[in-house]
Amino acid sequence: MKKTILIFTALILALLALFRISRYTLFMRDASIETILAIVAITFLGIGIIIKKRVLFPKKQPLAIDHKKIQELGLSKREYEVLCQIASGLSNKEIAEKLFVSESTIKTHVSNVLLKLDAKRRTQAIQIAKQLQILPL
Repeated sequence: MKKTILIFTALILALLALFRISRYTLFMRDASIETILAIVAITFLGIGIIIKKRVLFPKKQPLAIDHKKIQELGLSKREYEVLCQIASGLSNKEIAEKLFVSESTIKTHVSNVLLKLDAKRRTQAIQIAKQLQILPL
């Protein structure tokens, strides 16, 4: 976030400097207004390309899931599946429907996951799992 703020601050300062220079050159009659407008237009085009590239193609972090840690915690395959579904924001009922099991089975898996991750709530379990790198960020 700080990097983005610094980049936009630098862009604004560069544009202000460009406007000041253009005002000076226009006042001194060194450059034509078309030249100044062309420079401003090219600057804005460059800024637009940079912003588009950052928005459309963000840097993706590798999905390095620590499978050893999953085994160390003693999470079963089904418990890990339930944890992933919790992380995607599904309720117990939705998870049960998706995994074709009863809701009480999901409640059991959720309580086992909470115990094994030493978490009190589902959100805390997700946070701990991300810190342990057993869930993608």
